[in-house]
Amino acid sequence: MKRDFRIHQRWLAGTAIGLAALAGWAHSGFAADAGASAQTLPRFVQADLGVPGVTLDERGITVKSPDDAVRFRIGGRLQLDPGFGGTNPRIPDGFGSNIEVRRAWIETYLTINNAVELAFQYDLNTDRTPIQDAAIGYHGIKGLVVSLGNFKEPFSLQQLISDNNTTFVERALPDSLVPARNTGFAVAGYGDRWTLAGGVFGGNINTGVELGGIAGTVRATYAPILSESEVLHLGVAGSFRSYDQNDRSLSFSSKPEEFIFQTTLINTSTIRNANNLTRFGAEVAYQNGPLRVQGEYIRADVGRSGALSGATFEGGYVEGAWVINGKGRRYALNTDYGTDVAIFKGVQVGETERVSRGGIGVFELAARYSILNLKDGGIAGGVERDWTAGVNWYPDRNIRLMANYTHATADGSPVVGGQRIEADIAEFRLQLYW
Repeated sequence: MKRDFRIHQRWLAGTAIGLAALAGWAHSGFAADAGASAQTLPRFVQADLGVPGVTLDERGITVKSPDDAVRFRIGGRLQLDPGFGGTNPRIPDGFGSNIEVRRAWIETYLTINNAVELAFQYDLNTDRTPIQDAAIGYHGIKGLVVSLGNFKEPFSLQQLISDNNTTFVERALPDSLVPARNTGFAVAGYGDRWTLAGGVFGGNINTGVELGGIAGTVRATYAPILSESEVLHLGVAGSFRSYDQNDRSLSFSSKPEEFIFQTTLINTSTIRNANNLTRFGAEVAYQNGPLRVQGEYIRADVGRSGALSGATFEGGYVEGAWVINGKGRRYALNTDYGTDVAIFKGVQVGETERVSRGGIGVFELAARYSILNLKDGGIAGGVERDWTAGVNWYPDRNIRLMANYTHATADGSPVVGGQRIEADIAEFRLQLYW
């Protein structure tokens, strides 16, 4: 009963966010159509709310000071995921439900003198980790960003790419080995082709900054080919986290790359007496016009005290995507705060392609293979392999519709007594973001 009540709350919150987004999109679109042709429309059409310095556009509600020295923006994102599927052998209650609210975020950004950025993101859809980014960044010196707060550690290309812009509904299997968001201090530098980001991090702000030990994480990238239409991206990352004697519980797990499937097919359970965790990542991506190929290898080495031997877990993925009737994704070396430098942004929807301007939107096809091995050092966590195919439709700049099909195979799965299990899942997503 309590779970049903929480689901209703999340639906209401998500619906409210979505309606606000659609209202802003429709208002700006209709107001523009009434007074301008598609050829003369600006990139971001603004609606006057009748309050000096306040505008509503495709990036949300923005409040500006008279001299434009201070800007405050309210945005958000809503992701609604229906889906279905099955497993062999059958797992009872493998699916939480056939439709889930994946994310329902409220986001606020305060910019001061184009040099200081304060960001706060809150997910109404989760009780466990509602706070996402909660950070302050200084980027007043060209080529340098200094950040403090809760944000992503500089590790893994696919993790650093925003949830709004991932190619598939979920990230590939090796993402379970990646540190993601934690509280700390970081410095990121970037030039014409390179980036270097590093920082010191504790635990996540939601579960306790003092928990999970202390980590040092660094990522370096270089783009030997970089033009408006062609990019070759190379990157490496490393992280070392030490645990104190009172906090040595560590585990890894993964489920197929679809959110509605709630059961992990492979997992290590709790790894006893973990002293430290060393991570290594290598990434490569090549984009030529609308075609992009991307892959990563990620490894995690767990050091343990006493007579227990260490354990090594590893995984990787390779994916390809084709934007059928649009431009390739924009490659960005810089950021306003945090460590998300040298990443690919979202698919670009031109004015003439927008459905609200009489176009058909932009279509993207994608395929991915990923593998994750959680079996080593006496830990029988299993090995999973996923094949995923997807199609994305971008009817406008604030909307994306996604369809993914995943075939997952897990060998040595603890869920079925160490035997093989297969899963076939189809998941869809309606995404609004502003």
